Amino acid sequence: MKPELLIGILIPLLGTVLGAATVFFLKHDMSRRLQGALSGFAAGVMCAASFFSLLLPGLQMAQDQKQNAILTIGLGFMAGMLFLLVLDLLVPHMHPGREEKSQSRNALSRSTKLLLAVSLHNLPEGMVVGVLFAGWLHGQAYLSLAGALALSVGIALQNFPEGAIVSLPLRAEGMNRPKTFLMGVLSGIIEPIGAVLTILFSSQFLPMLPALLAFAAGAMFYVVVDELVPVMHDAEENGHIGPVVFAVGFVLMMSLDVLFG
Repeated sequence: MKPELLIGILIPLLGTVLGAATVFFLKHDMSRRLQGALSGFAAGVMCAASFFSLLLPGLQMAQDQKQNAILTIGLGFMAGMLFLLVLDLLVPHMHPGREEKSQSRNALSRSTKLLLAVSLHNLPEGMVVGVLFAGWLHGQAYLSLAGALALSVGIALQNFPEGAIVSLPLRAEGMNRPKTFLMGVLSGIIEPIGAVLTILFSSQFLPMLPALLAFAAGAMFYVVVDELVPVMHDAEENGHIGPVVFAVGFVLMMSLDVLFG
C-alpha cells in the first residue's frame, strides 16, 4: 500500500483517538452547550465535504461520461440516505448527546449502544475516504490526492468531538479512564476498515463512481440531519452558537477543499 494512501486512511482515526484522549485531561462530562457547539461544527464540516468533495465531482464525472447527471446523482444520494436509515432502524443504539426516551428491546448496555451509534456515524465517513482515494488511484481527473487528503483532515476535525462525546459521558458514569479511552478509539476503527474494503472492491464499481460519490454524500447528510443537528438544537438554551460554529466548520472544510483539491 502506498504511504500516502495509508496516511490518508488513518488520519480520520487519529481525530477520534485525540478526541477520546480528552478523558485523561478533563475531570467532568462535556456540557450540553459544548456538545451542541462541537456537533454544529462537525455538521458544517460534513456538509461542506459532502458537497465540494463528493456531489460536485460526481456531477462533473457523470456529465463527462454522458450519463444523466441529475438521475445518477439523485438516485445515488437517496440510496445513501436509505442505507443509513435502514442501519439506523436495524441496529439498536442510542443517539450521542440525547437522552434515551425508551428502553431498547435488546439488553444492551448504555456504553455498547453509544459505541454502536458512533460506529454507525463513522461508517459512511470510511466509505467516503475509500471512494475518494479509489478514484485517485484509478486516475479520475476530478479526484486528486491533495483533495482526498484534505477531506481526510476535515473528517478528522469532526471526529475529534465524536471521540470525546463517546468517552466523557462513560467516564462520568464511573467507567475507568483507560476503558473509556478504548471505547472512544473503537468507535473510530470502522472508518479505516470501511475505507480499505471500499478501495479493494473499487475496480469492480469504477463505472459507477459518480453514483458512489453521491451515495457517500447521502450517507453523510443522513448523519448530519439525524445525529448532529438535533444535538446542536437541543443544546441551544441561550444564544445561537450552533449556527455560528456550523458556518465556521463549513467554511473551514470548503477552504481546505479549494486550497488543496
